Amino acid sequence: MKAIRRFTVRPVLPEPLLPLADLARNLRWSWHGETRELFQSVDPEGWLAAGGDPVRLLGDVAAARLEELARDRRFLRRLSAVSADLDDYVHGDRWYQGQENSAELPAAIAYFSPEFGITAALPQYSGGLGILAGDHLKAASDLGVPLIGVGLLYRHGYFRQSLSRDGWQQEHYPVLDPNELPVSLLRGPDDLPARITLSLPGGRSLHAHVWQVRVGRVPLLLLDSDVEDNDTAAREVTDRLYGGGSEHRLLQEMLLGIGGVRAVRTYCALTGHPDPEVFHTNEGHAGFLGLERIRELAGGEPAGGGLAFDAAVEAVRAGTVFTTHTPVPAGIDRFERGLVARHFADGGELVGVPVDRILELGAESYPGGDPGVFNMAVMGLRLAQRANGVSTLHGAVSRGMFAGLWPGFDPADVPIVSVTNGVHAPTWVAPEVVRLGARQIGAGRTEDALSVGGSQRWDAVADIADQDVWDLRRVLREQLVQEVRDRLRASWRQRGAGDAELGWVDSVLDPDVLTIGFARRVPSYKRLTLMLRDPERLRRLLLDPERPVQIVVAGKAHPADDGGKRLVQELVRFADDPRVRHRIVFLPDYGMAMAQKLYPGCDVWLNNPLRPLEACGTSGMKAALNGCLNLSVLDGWWDEWFEPDFGWAIPTADGYGTDEDRRDDVEANALYDLIENRVAPRFYDRSGRGALPVRWIEMVRRTLVSLGPKVLAGRMVREYVERLYAPAALAHRSLTAEAAWELASWKGRVRAAWPRVGALHVEALAAGPAGAVGGTAELGSTLTLRVQVALDTLGPDEVEVQAVAGRVDAQDVIGEARTFPLKPAAGPDLEGRWLYEGPLALDRTGPFGYTVRILPAHPLLATPAELGLVAGPVDPPTGPGGGVLLR
Repeated sequence: MKAIRRFTVRPVLPEPLLPLADLARNLRWSWHGETRELFQSVDPEGWLAAGGDPVRLLGDVAAARLEELARDRRFLRRLSAVSADLDDYVHGDRWYQGQENSAELPAAIAYFSPEFGITAALPQYSGGLGILAGDHLKAASDLGVPLIGVGLLYRHGYFRQSLSRDGWQQEHYPVLDPNELPVSLLRGPDDLPARITLSLPGGRSLHAHVWQVRVGRVPLLLLDSDVEDNDTAAREVTDRLYGGGSEHRLLQEMLLGIGGVRAVRTYCALTGHPDPEVFHTNEGHAGFLGLERIRELAGGEPAGGGLAFDAAVEAVRAGTVFTTHTPVPAGIDRFERGLVARHFADGGELVGVPVDRILELGAESYPGGDPGVFNMAVMGLRLAQRANGVSTLHGAVSRGMFAGLWPGFDPADVPIVSVTNGVHAPTWVAPEVVRLGARQIGAGRTEDALSVGGSQRWDAVADIADQDVWDLRRVLREQLVQEVRDRLRASWRQRGAGDAELGWVDSVLDPDVLTIGFARRVPSYKRLTLMLRDPERLRRLLLDPERPVQIVVAGKAHPADDGGKRLVQELVRFADDPRVRHRIVFLPDYGMAMAQKLYPGCDVWLNNPLRPLEACGTSGMKAALNGCLNLSVLDGWWDEWFEPDFGWAIPTADGYGTDEDRRDDVEANALYDLIENRVAPRFYDRSGRGALPVRWIEMVRRTLVSLGPKVLAGRMVREYVERLYAPAALAHRSLTAEAAWELASWKGRVRAAWPRVGALHVEALAAGPAGAVGGTAELGSTLTLRVQVALDTLGPDEVEVQAVAGRVDAQDVIGEARTFPLKPAAGPDLEGRWLYEGPLALDRTGPFGYTVRILPAHPLLATPAELGLVAGPVDPPTGPGGGVLLR
């Protein structure tokens, strides 16, 4: 019989146990071993049944057991110690508070993301973007960075994945009850839930409650549209992550961005938390937050003083950071222009903000752009003075992808920097690895190394004995084998198999066999099935009598991606083959709980995307922190930090261009060759001391020592603070109402004058009596450049004149360019022209060339490229031979 209504009955904790409720509601337990061990001791069997979720555990534990614990002095002492530790963690000074320039750092940063992967107990994530956002919050908490997270609470999460009998992915959407999650409603002084409201066309409204999540010392605000006053369509806005059609997604992103700013304002007013000085937009989904802040300023809100639109844009840009995570245009949200116009026209949202100006911000008004769409990433970049990609290679790809927003600039000069992602080690490093580290360098130093970094602490790994390293690796592999068997048996039961058919599962995988892991989302570019390119060769690798290999695969395809589902099915059918099913498995329902077992238990982590389509790819980082070696295409972070000492690079067949079949064949063969001839021989080489694979163990050490400090989310967040948040806060403070007006006015004047700005005449003189330069010059000599410049109505303090020089190719294109400033020497003459001069050092041999460019200059610009304006010689020489040959 099915219940007609469901609700949650909360336990009443005896007074001595009340601190358990606070511990359960702060998600620090998800990465703090002592807190998890405390909850496990409450009821070890119940802890397993609850999936390691303290809220569920306390909801199910028997009252008699609670009374028993309330009298247990030893347990109460442990509870008191853990509770005091959390209080010190939340309120004590940490890295951020200890900075010499802490007074100059932002008082608060609002961090917006459509998904957050913090723990399996709060399933509000789909993949890498969400896991990265969760790790960002946790690392910020560890460092004491005053972040406020902002997202949506999805009542069905993403989806749960199972398989049909023939291996086709099936989706399930369980209803999540917030009362059973580690969240609490944000309430006002009247104890009523705080409410955020958006106006919709046709006089409708979209209301949302705000749920609070405590992530250590970081508050996370999640907006939920399942509110009784909403109509049915509005209640379903936050139903599923990345679900629904175009208008559904638009409403989700309006609620996230516009509603999210309003939620932050409400939270700060109710709690006294400092208002954010910096707003960080984690991918374009939250880009509407900039429009809401423009409304606050331009619409005469008390916080803004009534700035006009252009000045409000400048004020908003100054304090905004935008992070792009996709290396392909198809990964960006784009909405039909008319749909956006309808939601921001009269009767819609952002009253007082001109809809035509809103549409300009998201317009693809550059060569190759589509005038009929509104591009969320384009708006995000236009409303952020600082932007970054998530690895060095991805930064370069992003500069090329968005170069149209900065016409006239080479992609290398596009103002998108790189902050390489990192992972939160306390979340992803297995307890056994932590214990080994604590035994070697001490518990406190191990915790510090995992949270903050520091190469000296990681160097101590080099002193761990070979036998200890190898014993640990086998323990982790053995745990993975048991985990895989349990999950595989459960999966086959879901597929309709009975226990009598599943005896073979007990022989799946072997704790002494080389284990390769591959787990991620399943878009086509990640190439889940590259390993199946030559099925017979893969079978030979799996079944090799002397050097066998076993592979654990997991991954989810998007519910609307039938192509991805076909890839899953192809892999599942291969793994179902009785000849190899003890050596290769596919595990459905990949998520954080599975990942935390998978990364430590694998010897090798495989990643074979189409280069350069992997923005960063952090799964290999998590594996590396557990002593797992990477076998990967040189893409994302691996392109940046790969060394032969601690892993292998799969060669890429970039020269095949659009012939993807041929490229896949070549790269699959390279993968097979590496496993057969390099990876497996090294793993099974037991000729070292103690019959151990000493060269393999040394690679494990090098992975930990060399990669450990680099791949940490703590390193990543420190970079954000130093390179992006601190400059953004300084710019935000500098953009007073008066300064914003002045900057907007100045930009308008520069744009108006710019068509008449240029270098009219360029002359190069050699130092000494030689005079004008001919076709050759000596290495180490210096040229003096003289340039006549037309500035129209602008003054010399409003521009920067540069010489740009470097080696040139056969088409006179300058490579590895360097810039040399030129200074005003005379002017203006009767025709308003200025003379600029400066030295040009000839420091490279071979074909060498230079040009001259003029850029806008203002102390409040983050970069000279900010306006997208550059002027060069009015009539530059054409044809080959324009360079200088250095001897």
